[in-house]
Amino acid sequence: MPNIVMETALDGVRLLKRGKVRDIYEVDGYLLMIATDRVSAFDVVLPNGIPDKGRVLTQISIYWFNLMREMVENHIVATDVDDYPKALHGYRDILEGRSMLVKKARPLPVECIVRGYLSGSGWKEYTQSGTVCGIGLPEGLVESARLDEPIFTPSTKAEEGHDINIRYEEVERLVGREMAGRLRDISLMIYKKAREIAEAKGIIIADTKMEFGICDDRLILIDELLTPDSSRFWAMKDYEPGRPQDSYDKQIVRDYLLSIRWDKRPPAPRLPAEVVNKTAQRYREIMEILTG
Repeated sequence: MPNIVMETALDGVRLLKRGKVRDIYEVDGYLLMIATDRVSAFDVVLPNGIPDKGRVLTQISIYWFNLMREMVENHIVATDVDDYPKALHGYRDILEGRSMLVKKARPLPVECIVRGYLSGSGWKEYTQSGTVCGIGLPEGLVESARLDEPIFTPSTKAEEGHDINIRYEEVERLVGREMAGRLRDISLMIYKKAREIAEAKGIIIADTKMEFGICDDRLILIDELLTPDSSRFWAMKDYEPGRPQDSYDKQIVRDYLLSIRWDKRPPAPRLPAEVVNKTAQRYREIMEILTG
């Protein structure tokens, strides 16, 4: 089993933030984003991680960022350690495959979610009101149903870090009418192109979350893109509307934690080896299918 990178330490390099799963450093006017193997569930970081999870997320993001470059500029400066500032070359064993050197940007206060299928919080809202983020949908849809047209269902974060679905009018209030329109249109274009590519490989992208920022007065795509941590990937061969679908993500971890009736408060319990190995296998599998 490969070494699990739970935490990074780059001597002489300024650590800006340790997030739930990523460590972010500042170097030579850029940000260095390192995807660790930490895993969180129900907003709590677990004591043991998933081997190579950080590499998988990074490689999938790079794959999609490159494909979508013609639609919108992204934050990537370099992904090869040889192209990083010299101060980082001595940390190749930590950085290789799981890091990106990126531009600094001012993140916009909106998470751009596109849904092509009715699942998760969207399904929950639909059962209560027949809408998703205030968008009316046809009557009689079932869980996991494919929508006739993908919908833009933005969210924002509350102070405690949970996503809160918002109406499009709230996006206009937060970022202005023109910017809201650009965010919606670009997000839908990216989703439609990604869906077409993934379906040709036997994968359904049920929904995905994107983040944008402003750099040098230009709108750019930031953070991660179309990874198992920001998207629901389903196998087309197993797809069956009317029920929840098996996703290529950390659902195995969530299911285990629910089965032992953990109260979702720290400290989180340690994951057994079987759960860790199965989850790692799912992450590797979706990377291989999507990126080859």
